Amino acid sequence: MKEQETTLFNTIQQTPNLRSGLVDTLIAQIESGDLAPGQRLPTEQAIMTATGVSRTVVREALASLRAKGLITTRQGLGAFVSDDPTPRSFSIIPTDLESIDDVLRILELRMGIEVEAAGLAARRRTQDDVERMASRLDALEKSIQAGGPGAEEDFGFHRAILVATQNSYYARLFDTFGSTMVPRQWVRFDTMDAAERQKHVARMQREHRAILSAIRDQDERAAQKAVRTHLTKSSARFVELRDRARTGQS
Repeated sequence: MKEQETTLFNTIQQTPNLRSGLVDTLIAQIESGDLAPGQRLPTEQAIMTATGVSRTVVREALASLRAKGLITTRQGLGAFVSDDPTPRSFSIIPTDLESIDDVLRILELRMGIEVEAAGLAARRRTQDDVERMASRLDALEKSIQAGGPGAEEDFGFHRAILVATQNSYYARLFDTFGSTMVPRQWVRFDTMDAAERQKHVARMQREHRAILSAIRDQDERAAQKAVRTHLTKSSARFVELRDRARTGQS
């Protein structure tokens, strides 16, 4: 049994993001069938021994798998793979975003969704859509100027673009993730002085306004380019933040 448990967990990435590494390992084992439906998972102690992670990390990983519907727990018996472990819907929960690398993966996902959506929005938008997007941008600027992170308002703007596609599945997809798709908790506004904050807000709003203008003008290519530029620059800022943090740790 110990050899099997070691084999199950020998792929975990020994990085600072241990919980996500353990979750990814367990999901891979479930999806491959190495952990079969109804099979009992190793005990917390066995997982700790096999992976070298703490009990807290193990418990957080199991809680994440329960939230995804992949495992169930039985009082006094332990954790078991769900009888139907295939996820019925894809989801991203806040605890999935433990590192800037996770944020960068989210931005890649958004790129694939939002660039195409921006083109559709430019072709199909109504005047109400344009006014809704403009209103969301005003709210975002006020939120950040007041010292808030602006996550909900930022999400509202990007969701308004999806609504303007006139294809409800786009907005419904974003609603599945919620504001997790705009992970602004990594942007530390509280560490910026007034001038730096103002510069950041102005740059972000220029990018957003370029998207809005292209959609308002029904310029499909310009809308797609503006969204791609915005998300690409966002990725670059997060890469810079990550590299700066790593330099500070070294």
